[in-house]
Amino acid sequence: MTTETIILGGGCFWCTEAVFVKVRGVTDVESGYANGHTQNPTYEQVCSGTTGHNEVVKLEYDTTQITLRELLEIFYLVHDPTTLNRQGNDAGTQYRSGIYTTTPAQLAEVEAFVRDLEAAKVYSRPLTTEVTALQNYTAAEDYHQDFFERNPYQGYCVAVAGPKVAKFKKTFADRVKA
Repeated sequence: MTTETIILGGGCFWCTEAVFVKVRGVTDVESGYANGHTQNPTYEQVCSGTTGHNEVVKLEYDTTQITLRELLEIFYLVHDPTTLNRQGNDAGTQYRSGIYTTTPAQLAEVEAFVRDLEAAKVYSRPLTTEVTALQNYTAAEDYHQDFFERNPYQGYCVAVAGPKVAKFKKTFADRVKA
C-alpha cells in the first residue's frame, strides 16, 4: 500500500468528511483547519472568520486503490466550486473551496485538473477554488471528528450532509466502500 495525503475544503467539514469516509481507497479522514495565520485555532476562532483558516478534511488515500484525479472528481461533485467563500447557507472565508497539496507533484496535477475543468466549461460560472500548498494545518476538536456518523439525524446532517452522501453514492457507486 502506498499512501498520500491531500487536504480538501468544500464548505462545512462535516459534509465533506461524511462523503470521503465512504470512498473506497481513502484510508483516513480527519476534519481540521488549514491555510490560516493563527497557530492552533479553535472552532470558535475559525468561525469568526479572523484566522484565515478554511474548514477542511485531511485525506489519506491508497494510491493503488484510488487516484488523485478520482478524488478530485468526487470533490467537485459534492460541493459548488463557483461560489466564493460560501457553500449553501454557510458563508465566510472558512467555507471557501480549496485544495491544499502536500507535494509539488500533487500541486501540478491539481492545477492541470482545474485547467481541464475550466477548458471543458463544466461549470457555467468561473471556478473559485483556492489551489495551493498546505500550510498551518490543525486538526479540529474531537467532537467534530466523524460528526455525521455519530449524528445522522441532526438537522444539518439530514438537510445538507445526507444529500451530498447520497449524490456521491449514486454518481460513484463503484467507489463506495463495501
